[in-house]
Amino acid sequence: MIYLFDSVLIYRVYPLDMKNETNLTIGTLAKKSGVGVETVKFYHRQGLLPKPVKPQGGFRHYPEEDIARIRFIKRAQDIGFTLREVKELLKLKIDKKATCGQVMKKADEKILEVDQKIKDLQQMKKSLKQIRKCCEDGTLTLTECPILECFAAGTALTNGGC
Repeated sequence: MIYLFDSVLIYRVYPLDMKNETNLTIGTLAKKSGVGVETVKFYHRQGLLPKPVKPQGGFRHYPEEDIARIRFIKRAQDIGFTLREVKELLKLKIDKKATCGQVMKKADEKILEVDQKIKDLQQMKKSLKQIRKCCEDGTLTLTECPILECFAAGTALTNGGC
């Protein structure tokens, strides 16, 4: 613990706890959260993170809880939730009447969405494999390349091949 002294005739000692993180600057908040300063500002604009009041001539100070909030946002994004969906999850998190069932419903909806994306990706892979079969001779010039001809003709995606 560090102590600061008043510069008056009667000295008073004030404890200054250097580990007190309730006054984080935006740069410190960003660093501790594992994001950039612009991400914090973006979250402000999107309404995902409250913007603290800026004292006249000073810096905004963020509470340590904002670190957990930013990490929550990033983890939810990492598993596929959009920022709109993250905002809904944050609202549920603070709603005293919300239930785990409501969160489970959001997770189930996301699972269905991911399943559909997987099906779409599998179809894309199938189409790419079919197009790849069109070109057995890798020595052809680009003007003779069957793969490029498929794209130009528009048949690659509509007919699954050339």
